Parts: sequence; structure tokens; C-alpha cells
Amino acid sequence: MIPGEDYIRILPEIVLTVFGMAVMLLDPLLPARASRRPLGWLAFLGTLLAAAASVYQVLYPGLAFFAMVRVDSFSIFFHVLITLLAATVILASFEYLDQQEIHGGEFYGLVLLGTVGMVLMSSAVELVLIFIALEISSISTYILAGFRRRVAASAEASLKYFLLGSFATAFFLYGVALMFGATGTTSIHALASALRAPHTPQLAYVAVAFLFVGLGFKVASAPFHVWTPDVYEGAPAPVVALMSTAPKAAAFAVLLRIFFAADAPGWFWLVWVSAALTMTLGNLGALVQTNIKRMLAYSSIAHAGYLLVAFAAAGQVGVSAAIFYTAAYGAMNLGAFAVITHFARAGERYVTLDDYAGLGRRSPALAAALAIFLLSLIGIPITGGFFAKFYVFTAAFQSHLTGLVIVGVINSAIAAYYYLRVLVVMYMREPREEAPLPPVPTAMVAALAVCVLVTLWLGMLPGPVLDYASRAASDLLR
Repeated sequence: MIPGEDYIRILPEIVLTVFGMAVMLLDPLLPARASRRPLGWLAFLGTLLAAAASVYQVLYPGLAFFAMVRVDSFSIFFHVLITLLAATVILASFEYLDQQEIHGGEFYGLVLLGTVGMVLMSSAVELVLIFIALEISSISTYILAGFRRRVAASAEASLKYFLLGSFATAFFLYGVALMFGATGTTSIHALASALRAPHTPQLAYVAVAFLFVGLGFKVASAPFHVWTPDVYEGAPAPVVALMSTAPKAAAFAVLLRIFFAADAPGWFWLVWVSAALTMTLGNLGALVQTNIKRMLAYSSIAHAGYLLVAFAAAGQVGVSAAIFYTAAYGAMNLGAFAVITHFARAGERYVTLDDYAGLGRRSPALAAALAIFLLSLIGIPITGGFFAKFYVFTAAFQSHLTGLVIVGVINSAIAAYYYLRVLVVMYMREPREEAPLPPVPTAMVAALAVCVLVTLWLGMLPGPVLDYASRAASDLLR
């Protein structure tokens, strides 16, 4: 073994931790009224270096720290995805933090330290370490959700997220304890051997159910989704952009590890029922929303259901479809919330559907970007959302899950209504004079450009990402 090879296998986590601590230490040294934007650029640099460190890990695959961490194509994919999502959120937050008079140093530090937990979740192969990483991620997002301290809705969102999140975390921890009681180990690789024994302990089935409850809350799958609309509505828009993408990607990575790498028993019908409920309840809830943040919150729930369809499909095709869907969803949903971040302005006054009336004439470029993201969320061709849904439903159909595919297709048709309603308001309604639109700052332009390009790239040239997703699935199932 090369000296320090273990540390190379957690290099992205080290980079993020160092930059997060640097941001927190430098913040009090700056004058009280000075701009914290330089700290934002420092945090942005940290996420880019963490993504580069993740790519560098390709040269050092394998286990580290007593087989608690595994570096493979699967973990590297999610490391790069999560760090780039965090980098884009930081870019999109500069203007927002200034408008809302939010203290930027703490914000950027919490984003970096929360990202540490998210990336560690995707490479951890030991249940106790997964729990620790989950808590690192969760504590940061609990605080970020309440960052608009002078707004009651933000405080309510943070408190609700904290209480329900702690309850769900307790389920996950209890599931870990039950799994240890059933098998005598918390290592995912050792679990795979223990659970393939001729007589699987009955306690293992209960443990899998508890683990699914804990992680189902994090991905907002039904019936553990009730916190999502209120928290998304009250939390700061850039925080919602982060919460709806990066932590979900990390939680789905953990679910893939536990269900497929550990060959957990009894999960199929849990996932099947949750997928059908999540798609249906998410889309029906979104139909009646006039607040665009709440609408996208329910949309986020529905997309978690589509992703669970790929889980139910299982096998390498299902796993690779789930991985691809996570990347496509991250780009298009983050882009949509970036537009909302810019449009909301101070106090988040402009977040209703009527506020977007005439946006196509007032800001054609901003409206076009939002239109691309919404069309991708529907699953229109030449966008990443189309191939994401196509691969998921194809994998499910090949696994003979015809009923689940029918439910998914019907829900996709329902979803088209409320997404297209936003386009109608933007392009076919007269603009409201009381909703002025400032110019889009350079950092926000960069964030939106990245999201648009990735969304279109995954829709027109999905091959490279799908090939890598297939290799990642192969590594996971090996």
C-alpha cells in the first residue's frame, strides 16, 4: 500500500473540511460591514478542488480505514455530482445573500461542511459511518433552512425539518442496531454474506424497513414526504436548491449500497408501493399549488418516485438508470431553483405563479432557461429529463414491472399540466408592473449556463454519462 493511500481515498472530504474551516475562521477577521463574497469565492474554489480530488481518486480505487470507505466508479460519480451541485449553489447564492442581508461566512461554511457528510455517505460501506455522515449533512441543512432568521416561515421550516428529521434519523439508527443484532456486523460487504445465508434472520426484514424509513425521509418519498412543501416554502431559495438535489443524491447512493451491494432482504414491495405513492401524491399535490416553491417541492417528491421505479427494476440496468436519473434531475431542478432565487428578490416577495406573468417579454433569456428546466422535468426530448425517464421506464419494463410503468406514465402526463401552466403564465400573460426584474448578475448567469448546458448535453449526448453510470452500477453490484 502506498503511504497515505487511505487519506487519498477521503481526499475530497479533507479538501472540503479544510476550506470549510478556513471560511469559518476568516469570517470573524473581516470587518463587520465588509462583503463576504470573497469567502464565497473561496468556498467555490474548495468545491471545485474537491471535485478534482474525486477525479484523482480514479487512480486509487479500493477500501480504506479498515474497510469502512470504498472508492470505486460509483462513489466517484456521486462525489463529483454532489460537489459540483454545491459549487453551483454557491455561485447562485451571492446576489441572494446580499439582498436578504444574510451573513455569508456562516452560510458558505455550512454548505461546505454539509457537503462533507453528503460525499462521505456515497463512499461509506459501514452502517455506523453512514449514520455519522448522514448526521453531518443533516445538521448543516437544519441550520441552513432557518437562515432567514427574521422570517417566521424560515424559523418554522428549520424547526419542522429538525424535529421530523431527528425522528427519521432515530429510525435509521434503530435499523442499524437491528441489523447488527440480526447479522453481527454493520459492514455492508459482511452483511451481503450474512444475508445470503440459507435462513435469513427475520429481524433483518424489520431492520431493512427501519432503514428505509430513515432514508425515505431524506429523499422525500411517500409516506415520509409531509415535511417537504412547508420546509421548501420557508427555507431560503438557494438552500432549497441544495436540499432538493445534493442530499437526495447522497441518500439515494446509500439506498443503492444497502439494497443492492448488501443484498438486503424484503425491500422490493417497500420500494414498489412507495414509488407508486410518491409519484401520485407528489403530482396531485403540485396540481393545486400557486406558490412556485411549493409546486416544485411536490414536483421533487414526484421525481423521487420516478427514481424509486429504477430501484424496483433492480439489476445493472435499473441501477445505472437510477444513477443517470440522479445526475439529470440534479441539473434541471437546481437550475429551476436558481431562477427562483434570482426572481424572488429581497424578502422572497415574488414566489407566486402570477408574479411570473410576462417573464418571457421582460427577460427572454431567464424565461428561456426556466422553460428548458421545466420541459426537462416533464421529460420532453432533447433534454436530460427525457432520457432519464426513458431509461427508468425501460428498465422497469424489462423487469416486468408493467403496472409500475403505467402508473409512472400516467403521472408524467399529470405533471405536464402544472409545468406547462408556468410556461403559459410566462409567455401568454401580461406582465405585472409591481414585479420589477433586476439584471442577472454574472455569477448567476454562470450557474444558470452550467445547468442549461448539462441539461441539454444529457438530452442530446447521454452516452458518456450513461456508460459511466453502467460502470458504476457494475462496481456496486460486483
